[in-house]
Amino acid sequence: MGNSYAGQLKTTRFEEVLHNSIEASLRSNNLVPRPIFSQLYLEAEQQLSSLEAGSRVDNEEEEEEEEEESSESSSPPLSYQMKPPPEGCCTTDGFCQAGKDLRLVSISSDQIEVPSGFLLVGAKSPNLPDHLLVCAVDKRFLPDDNGRNALLGFSGNCVGCGKKGFCYFTEFSNHINLKLTTQPKKQKHLKYYLVRNAQGALTKGSVICWKGAEFRGRQASSGPCSSTLFQLPESSGAPLTTTSELVPAPNPNAPSGTQQTGTISDHLPSTAALGSAVYNGKDSPKQQLVKNNLPALTRPSVLGTLTNPGPPKKRHKGWSPESPSSTETWNLQPNLQTPNRNKNDVGGLSCLTHSTLVGPVSSPMVASGEPVSVPDNLLKICKAKPVIFKGHGNFPYLCGNLNDIIVSTLLYTCYRNSQSISRVYEQYGASTVQPISEEMQLLLTVYYLVQLAPDQVPLIEDLEQIFMRSWRESHLSEIRQYQQAIPQAFPQVPSQIAPMTSAQLPWLAGLAASSCNDSVHIIECSYSLAEGLSEMFKLLIEGKLVKTNYVVIICACRNRALDSCIAVTGKYQARVLSESMLTPAEYQKEVNYQLVTGKVETLGSFFSTLCPDGDTEVLLDKFYQENQGQRSSSLSTSVNKPTALDITGAAVCTSYNVERHQIRPFQLAVAQKLLSHVCSIADSSTQNLDLGSFEKVDFLICVPPSEVTYQQTLFHLWHSGVLLELGLEKEHLTKQRMEQYVVKLDAEAQTKFKVFLQNSMQNPHTLFVLIHDHAHWDLVSAVHSLYPQAEPSVGLVDRLLNCREVKEAPNILTLHVTSFPYALQTQHTHISPYNEIHWPSSYSNGIDLYHENKKYFGLSEFIESTLSGHSLPLLRYDSSFEAMVMALGKRFPRLHSAVIRTFVLVQHYSAAMMAVSGLSQMKNYTSVETLEITQNLVNSSRQCPSGHGFMVVLRIPCIPLAAVAYERLYHVRERLSLADNFEIILGNPNSGITIGKHFVEQLKIWQKIEDAEWRPQTYLELEGLPCILIFSGMDPQGEALPRSLRYCDLRLINSSCLVRTALEQELGLAAYFVSSEIHMEKVVVNDVLESDPEKLSSTDNEDEEIVTEGSTSEKRSPVKRERSCSHDSASSSLSSKASSAAFCIESSPPLPTPGDVAKSPHQVLSSSTEENANNCERQGQKVEKGAQTVISKHLPAAAEQLDSKQNIKSAQISINLLSSPFSSSSSSSAPTHSSFILQTSQCSMTKASKQPPIVFLPKLVYDIITSTDSSGLPKSSSLLPYHSVMWASSFRPVMSKMMTCTEQSLYYRQWTVPKPIHMDYNNRNEGRMDTFHPRRLLLSGPPQIGKTGAYLQFLSILSRMLIRLTEVDVYDEEEINIKLQEEADQCYHQPGDMWPDLETFKKIPFDYTIHDPKYEDASLICTRLQNLNSDDRSMGRKQEDMYMRRQTTRMRLSKYAAYNTYHHCEQCHQYMGFNPRYQLYESTLHAFAFSYSMLGEEIQLHFIIPKSKEHHFVFSQPGRQLESMRLPLVTDKSQDYIKSPTFTPTTGRHEHGLFNLYHAMDGASHLHVLVVKEYEMAIYKKYWPNHIMLVLPSIFNSAGVGAAHFLIKELSYHNLELERNRQEELGIKPQDIWPFIVISDDSCVMWNAVEIDCSGDKKSEYTWTERNVSLKQILQHIEVTPNVTHYALIGMRKWSSKRNSGEIREPFSCCHVHDFIMLNVDLTQNVQYNQNRFMCDDVDFNLRAHSAGLLICRFNRFSVMKKQIAVGGHRSFHIKSKVSETPVSTAPAQYICAPDSKHTFLAAPAQLLLEKYLQYHSHRFFPLSLKNYSHPVLSVDCYLNLGPQIAVCYVSSRPHSLNISCSGLMFSGLLLYLCDSFVVASFLKKFHFLKGATLCVICQDRNSLRQTVVRLELEDEWQFRLRDEFQTANAKEDRPLFFLTGRHI
Repeated sequence: MGNSYAGQLKTTRFEEVLHNSIEASLRSNNLVPRPIFSQLYLEAEQQLSSLEAGSRVDNEEEEEEEEEESSESSSPPLSYQMKPPPEGCCTTDGFCQAGKDLRLVSISSDQIEVPSGFLLVGAKSPNLPDHLLVCAVDKRFLPDDNGRNALLGFSGNCVGCGKKGFCYFTEFSNHINLKLTTQPKKQKHLKYYLVRNAQGALTKGSVICWKGAEFRGRQASSGPCSSTLFQLPESSGAPLTTTSELVPAPNPNAPSGTQQTGTISDHLPSTAALGSAVYNGKDSPKQQLVKNNLPALTRPSVLGTLTNPGPPKKRHKGWSPESPSSTETWNLQPNLQTPNRNKNDVGGLSCLTHSTLVGPVSSPMVASGEPVSVPDNLLKICKAKPVIFKGHGNFPYLCGNLNDIIVSTLLYTCYRNSQSISRVYEQYGASTVQPISEEMQLLLTVYYLVQLAPDQVPLIEDLEQIFMRSWRESHLSEIRQYQQAIPQAFPQVPSQIAPMTSAQLPWLAGLAASSCNDSVHIIECSYSLAEGLSEMFKLLIEGKLVKTNYVVIICACRNRALDSCIAVTGKYQARVLSESMLTPAEYQKEVNYQLVTGKVETLGSFFSTLCPDGDTEVLLDKFYQENQGQRSSSLSTSVNKPTALDITGAAVCTSYNVERHQIRPFQLAVAQKLLSHVCSIADSSTQNLDLGSFEKVDFLICVPPSEVTYQQTLFHLWHSGVLLELGLEKEHLTKQRMEQYVVKLDAEAQTKFKVFLQNSMQNPHTLFVLIHDHAHWDLVSAVHSLYPQAEPSVGLVDRLLNCREVKEAPNILTLHVTSFPYALQTQHTHISPYNEIHWPSSYSNGIDLYHENKKYFGLSEFIESTLSGHSLPLLRYDSSFEAMVMALGKRFPRLHSAVIRTFVLVQHYSAAMMAVSGLSQMKNYTSVETLEITQNLVNSSRQCPSGHGFMVVLRIPCIPLAAVAYERLYHVRERLSLADNFEIILGNPNSGITIGKHFVEQLKIWQKIEDAEWRPQTYLELEGLPCILIFSGMDPQGEALPRSLRYCDLRLINSSCLVRTALEQELGLAAYFVSSEIHMEKVVVNDVLESDPEKLSSTDNEDEEIVTEGSTSEKRSPVKRERSCSHDSASSSLSSKASSAAFCIESSPPLPTPGDVAKSPHQVLSSSTEENANNCERQGQKVEKGAQTVISKHLPAAAEQLDSKQNIKSAQISINLLSSPFSSSSSSSAPTHSSFILQTSQCSMTKASKQPPIVFLPKLVYDIITSTDSSGLPKSSSLLPYHSVMWASSFRPVMSKMMTCTEQSLYYRQWTVPKPIHMDYNNRNEGRMDTFHPRRLLLSGPPQIGKTGAYLQFLSILSRMLIRLTEVDVYDEEEINIKLQEEADQCYHQPGDMWPDLETFKKIPFDYTIHDPKYEDASLICTRLQNLNSDDRSMGRKQEDMYMRRQTTRMRLSKYAAYNTYHHCEQCHQYMGFNPRYQLYESTLHAFAFSYSMLGEEIQLHFIIPKSKEHHFVFSQPGRQLESMRLPLVTDKSQDYIKSPTFTPTTGRHEHGLFNLYHAMDGASHLHVLVVKEYEMAIYKKYWPNHIMLVLPSIFNSAGVGAAHFLIKELSYHNLELERNRQEELGIKPQDIWPFIVISDDSCVMWNAVEIDCSGDKKSEYTWTERNVSLKQILQHIEVTPNVTHYALIGMRKWSSKRNSGEIREPFSCCHVHDFIMLNVDLTQNVQYNQNRFMCDDVDFNLRAHSAGLLICRFNRFSVMKKQIAVGGHRSFHIKSKVSETPVSTAPAQYICAPDSKHTFLAAPAQLLLEKYLQYHSHRFFPLSLKNYSHPVLSVDCYLNLGPQIAVCYVSSRPHSLNISCSGLMFSGLLLYLCDSFVVASFLKKFHFLKGATLCVICQDRNSLRQTVVRLELEDEWQFRLRDEFQTANAKEDRPLFFLTGRHI
């Protein structure tokens, strides 16, 4: 790279990795650089890690360094052969190769453009010792003031010629003509910084401090990072790996070059997990391990096993700079409080692992060699292992009893990261903004620790935010100044605030700690931390730190840097922090070890001694024997009591109506959003998804390896019916068939997945949707599997879903579905932010967007319930349980708290069951909460006639502990004879559900299931079953819970793993839908409660009054809210209710009094035994009374009737668990099971489904969930989002409560990066668009909200849309005027005839009547033979409604369809003009001119001819001038091509016109020309690059279809003449040249043929079938018609589904042809299309062709289908006022006006106004003709549509023309339209008119009008008046048409 490495590394692999990481850094241009190497010069001050013995390392480093220096200085320089300069370039010294002067003296006053992030430096040339050459160099490659932190390599620009992008110094030195004889090195030749002086001239500045070898290894750095400490991977604000991290600027508009100006001071190597480490020493990783004799637990290096994602060899400018090398350190675990141990640690037990973290090692630079001895029995004395956090400076050796302490670098890393905060502002100029000082950091830490409550644990996020705020406040003015500054300007240095000195620090810290009652203890040392640690250990042993939670040790001397550390000695805090270091695998291993080795037996024996009556087992056995006989009878009577009520009129329980399978409005909306995103992918120009090529949808749903989730997905799939709807399965769907579509991501998943991939490859026309449900579950990289010893399912998602086949398959769409998308929203995500779909909000601006009958209760609603002042919180914690756990934690310090918590909770449940069953003394050994749960559970089934009950979920993440709890609770339930009362279910993710036979039978009865083998397989099927579900597994895996869930007991969740996803998915278990009718009524009740303070005190029955509408609750002030947040749920439980009623009635209300509420509405309240007994006695009476009266279930029930004014003196429960672990708060006896039954019994399942479940949390989690920041955002939201991601920087903004899901996504995409264990880690093109996978979508929504239903619905509507894409709306209308058809008295052809016989066809009379349904509103053309009456014509309808009201039918596109531009398939790509890289084909423009006498001028047309189509044309040889279009011979019989060129006139349909005839022509060669207007040429060429275009002259830009037809025909005839002349020279007769062309509408989509079978006995009998055929087949059939050149026009009928066999009896008709015609341009030479016409020009042309004696043949066997296209065509003409800019529609009556009047002129062609006016208002000209079909209007030489209520009779004035016989026919009007010289007076006198008949003459101008009247002698028979003259409403320049009307005399 042009620079030698500073230190010669001894492992080539490490060199390679280093090289690659440097390459990546050099190319960095991103806002947030990825963690790469920071110390690229391998400086010796930053030693290895604290694992290495100091002196030994120092000695070796110095030796190596001396060797290196001597080799540099003493060895002769290597000869260097300079590359010869390019020929002709400048080689003068001081000038660059472009000849520009670079000498400082010459250009010092010049204005030199310096790119952002570059500096001007002076280079020394050996040939010009007195001069400096000016260069611009990227400052990242220059050192800082200490000679460090320069990136290896080079990036510079030439300031002379401006050439940029020199990536090698060698190359640059050649360019600036340094002419070196040695290897070019920037260190040797870049000598000085250049600065501008006061006059603005460039002058020599300070020396560039390269390398600083004189400092190496000899100078102790005085910064906060002076010693390198062993760093555990942790997920504090900024990751360990980000040592070179640059913080993004707050100014988002700053150019990328300015973003990376600095690097963190004193970067430290991060010794990483799994070894991928950065070492600063000279030894290879192997040697380091050997040297230090490290145990296996210290993360062995695995550099050799990592893939190398490094860059290509050359630095291509387009290559993304931040593809990080594999040398990144690994950050494994998400705990925010403390660092973690490596997941690969061999021993899983704390006693082993902790010793390795602090072994007898120290920082190599420790001042004192004295080790600190950890005293023996520390754990035994302290009851917890102290956690020591390294802070600033040096940390001493520790030796002795290292098992009893834990050392962490988390705080050190936090301090270091906060030092980097100000770096972002360096880009604005001189670095005057100082980072927060070490002293201030430590003082702020002390402040933070002082304000922590005794039961709080420090969070690193809190500390980071404190540092951030402090720094921002202290530098606010500078920050603002720099944000407003221009980057080149150097702002004024602000005056410095006097910093705190190190001498002041201990005093200030002591002052801060003085107020905290010794919870924080400060120890000041004078020499080193060793003496402070020794003193701390001494105080601990002496028991003098019992009340102290934190010990801060400060060593602050004036002449030395600050040393500090913080020890956590509080038993609770130390335990939580130490346990949070365990990874999930280690956590399970530890618990397993304690269970297997019998360590928990001490805990069990402790519990057994608690009971005053002896062992609980003895009690249970005694109870079992005493009550065995008695219980069964009493139970039956108690259960039957409510049943007896049924006879007296009470209703049977009808609450079992589970609605699971209806699609809710929300789900439909989400499905449509998904579909919309898929369509937008398809519509984008990237061609990543070709929806048009897919015919059907297939799918595979991937779910986590949970049997319940798997069965649950199958269950949803079965009931959705989507398999049948997609056509994937038939009616008789079996479960085995259904299982093909759902795969459980376990070891067997690969087989199903392989089949899926094979199917996708074999079926390219099927769109396969790969749905990854619960997508956050396993994101482990397949390369970096953390658990080599674990099950093979780890990393499976990455192996399967990210495999090359899935990524590259064009027909696989991947949909990730999750409630917690945060881990998929990192800087390296595969999913584009545009492809994210978030569940919509229910409300927008207070409006209910989706009317649903259920309200969703999720995390925010649960939190809201804790803030409501008048209702019971749904989130609670259990203070007595927490106190018991804390006490036992002190008693058993070596047991994991999960074990203690589980045993305590199981003991509480056991005792509660015993108390409920009659062993009243046991209620003292449980908590109020547990007693409430158990009591209500046992009684739930008794309150329902059918035995319905509710579910209690007991979450125990650790599977071994769950098994222990299940066995214990099952045993207690059996001994208490409660086996038939409720079930206990062990929910293990790896196995299905097992429940007792009795309960299976109950469920079958409730669900009306008759299958004898049926067993519940999902939790949803446990609806109504009274049960305790022990929910195990480290993480929930998407299991849904039934609506009968009542209590969600999460007291045992792992509270030390504080990660947002982990917390939210645990709380997601309780997410719930509540019937929204309830909360609508509740609003009124809430208002009443709020307005009545006395009622507020009598808190309602919790089961009846749960506020479900948070918005109606009173929002308290922050102070009040803070107090009310401490919901110890004793207040919301039975509040130590001790009377018999209290334990039997689920609905017994708690009783806080007005006084209590005033103190804290939700405080833990309890009362004296006597008062409680009285209350409950009254309560029982009131309930009985209430049972006799009708109480509305929405009003406060029994509780409201109690004496709410009584002021019960209550005291908070304080159970001193040390002296008496279970002191009772109530001593009255518990009732027996049958003592009281609530007579107003209501099914508890019904009640449970009408309100959300109650959730019990650990206190630690409760505090985090319910505490909010200043914006109101729950603290849990700002936690690290996922354990395998880390924050990109600690310098990040705080999330806001107002953030939408999209904004949160963008936040995480900017501020989180995946760790190397994450599957997205290697997707590292750094935010460039190409890192996003184009066919990958992310659907996120709250848990249990219905995402499965939404994506199944999406599959359904996607399938429907694909079918819709393969379908088309075609016009399906019966032919009109069938009754008017002349009845043929003979059949001219046989039904089976393939072609018409010419002679026979000549005998067929022409049918003048129009039958095409599109002309239903056109004037009828009558003949003499017709006998018309008004009933035969339908009433006219508005033309505007025609499009809307025309009848269509939906048809599936066949393989022979014509397509628009949206169709892309492999076969079409070349035809459409797209090569594989989608570049447009070349095409050339050719002019083609011919003269036309009728127009009186030469017509010049332009052809655009693609290169690929030039073979259809003839060009002149010298000039390549277009001569003619090649035409085949009549005699050609080839089947490979179509002889007739096809012309398609089109306007406004560049996207929607059906011009892709590739499939219609069945791939046959054909010539297709699009006829377009000049102004539309560019857009048509863009969409159809490979089509030939015929561009009409600009004068026709506003013309109608008649002009296009006219020019097509004239051009074709002219071309025919040219071809005849050309081929005549080749000996071919002129009549042998093919004379036909095809004129096709742009909406012809498919063609059909009728096949007739005449094999019947009689000739008249035949059968026929119609099928879709290719256009090729039809055209080739017509082209071989015998005597085909004798036909002038050949067409086919319009398709209609309503045609019957009688109508195709005659296979050929002589009638009008439309839409798709073959035109003989030779025969029709003298019959022209009217170029002025907009409508009915084909009818007009047909009539004139027939009158000329030409044959018009319609093949009735063939039909064309026309697609309904809503845009373009004749609808593209808008008639609007010429004056007004606003498009105001004008009525047709306004289209004409009197000449010379002041009428508003219209901006429309005169001909269009005329045609439109006559269509709607011709009755004003021809009043006698209205509905007078017997007396039509005589129309001479033209057909104009006079509207459906007027009939016309067409006659031609041409000599020898064929006209109908008009003798005896009286006409009601005469229409003369632009009549030519063939119309003479004698011709008109042949016709007879009614008296009063009207005449209308239309001419181009008023002069012509008068001349025509005179020439035709019209005044002889017609009377004219001046006022009868009109004109079209056009301005004079627009050449209006003029009318003259008259009456027949």
